[in-house]
Amino acid sequence: MLVLPAPAKLNLFLHVLGRRSDGYHELQTLFQFIDLCDELSFEGKDAEISLQSDWRGVLEADNLIVRAAHCLRDFTGTQQGAQIYLQKNIPIGAGLGGGSSDAATTLHGLNRLWNLGLSLDELASLAISLGADVPVFVRGRAAWAAGIGEQLTPMAPAELPEHIYLLAVPRVHVSTAKVFQHPALKRDCSPIQNVYAELSAAENVCEPVTRLLYPQVDALLQWMRQFGKPRLTGTGGGVFVPVDAGFALGTIIESCPVAAEFHLVRALNQSPLFEKLYLN
Repeated sequence: MLVLPAPAKLNLFLHVLGRRSDGYHELQTLFQFIDLCDELSFEGKDAEISLQSDWRGVLEADNLIVRAAHCLRDFTGTQQGAQIYLQKNIPIGAGLGGGSSDAATTLHGLNRLWNLGLSLDELASLAISLGADVPVFVRGRAAWAAGIGEQLTPMAPAELPEHIYLLAVPRVHVSTAKVFQHPALKRDCSPIQNVYAELSAAENVCEPVTRLLYPQVDALLQWMRQFGKPRLTGTGGGVFVPVDAGFALGTIIESCPVAAEFHLVRALNQSPLFEKLYLN
């Protein structure tokens, strides 16, 4: 059995440059991984692809893990199957990319389990058909992204600190579709030319709309200002702020004005999937 992590990500900022003719939006963003991970286990099985989990949403027909497995099998023509088990640790609807990361880990895991020998570029090409965030998880490096999020430029690790963050996720599922369809969403950001120079001033333009639609997110952002400058990740409800290494998580939870799930996480410039699968 092959057991692999599927890490969450943070968007350190998110700008929308405009809407495309196909309905998607042109974006600029910066992805960095964190050490909060789902866990996937893979075991060989004749022909059939099956998925088990104690998470109730995992058996939906369009689940990205199952889609990724069939995508890989269709591309290669293999008739091999797999039993996949998911331990879900990443909150859904939080902008943390859990589903996309699960799909990427599935591509890597089954490529290894089935001895397919596909290259990183081939896996990343398959990933685009599964979702705009999947390629960054497949490539496994913190990256500056453009297009709909699929045009990736790896960041220099020395220029991107691996902070410790207080991550808080309110108990509300934020709808990406609602956020992107809202008329108040800013869609005309000026392109960032130098991410290293402009990162400190960059914002998540989805934040005002998300705060308007979801009062719990608004209350959480206001409360977290006592620790620094909090930011929203992606188009979800997850809010993060850098904290000191000695930050005591247990002492602050009771003072939060909304029900939320808290994590202390470390940012990572390389996916832990690569450390487990390729570097050991």
